[in-house]
Amino acid sequence: MPALLKRFARDKAALLGAGLLGLLVIAAIFAPWLAPHPGDVADFHIERRLQAPAAAALFGTDRMGSDIFSRLLFGARITLMLAAIAVGSALVIGVPIGLVAGYYKNWVSDALMRIAEIFLAVPQIVLAIAIAQTLGPSIENVILALSLTYWPFWARLVYAETRSMRNEVFIESAVALGASPWRVIVLHILPNIASPIIVRTSIGMGATILTAATLGFLGLGAPPPTPEWGRMIAESREYLPEAWWYALAPGIAIFLTVLGFNLFGDGLRDILDPRTRRSV
Repeated sequence: MPALLKRFARDKAALLGAGLLGLLVIAAIFAPWLAPHPGDVADFHIERRLQAPAAAALFGTDRMGSDIFSRLLFGARITLMLAAIAVGSALVIGVPIGLVAGYYKNWVSDALMRIAEIFLAVPQIVLAIAIAQTLGPSIENVILALSLTYWPFWARLVYAETRSMRNEVFIESAVALGASPWRVIVLHILPNIASPIIVRTSIGMGATILTAATLGFLGLGAPPPTPEWGRMIAESREYLPEAWWYALAPGIAIFLTVLGFNLFGDGLRDILDPRTRRSV
């Protein structure tokens, strides 16, 4: 473990990603204390409406007169919560399906992967939009839409890794010694394929945040006046280009968050997966 940490510490891009994610977590946890105006992120202040960035409002104010910086900090909470629950739900669905389908060689495993392929045949964003539009705009429905459309990516990854691991000598030895299939899957296969799952989860968090922001931009996410980054960009369209700061701040927040998860995931892949490990 110390050797892996040292290798990770020498990867400047991975450290940048970890730093960005650290700032995001700090912003989400300490939003009530870091926000200059924590009590008015959902209130109207007509006298402060669409003010440019200044000392009183570092990122300016929005159409309601609320401080955009404060709304970004509270929006970080929503973003992290939404992505964590959606990705966690997709893992709970996809990983067991991939393990079962990869270990067993029967019609059940074939049927499970055919179902996953049906979901993968449609672009995730299109399917997520369709589900969210059917269910109606809310954070809960966005999480459900993302979970239902994202699990096949983990199922396919775990399926492929389990298939290759299934023929390893130590797996065949465990089976020959009388180990049950579930014991082999849980104690032998799953720990040995954990690395690609962790890497895929990190990168998947960034993709999930970007998709959630897209749904919010289309009006399918959290209803107003919830400080959700995608909706903030959507609300700013009619005030461009005069109120340029309105769209710029949440756009940069989304960009840096997705970049952080991607850089961090690439760094994890380099140190955890010997097939793609590079010298850093």
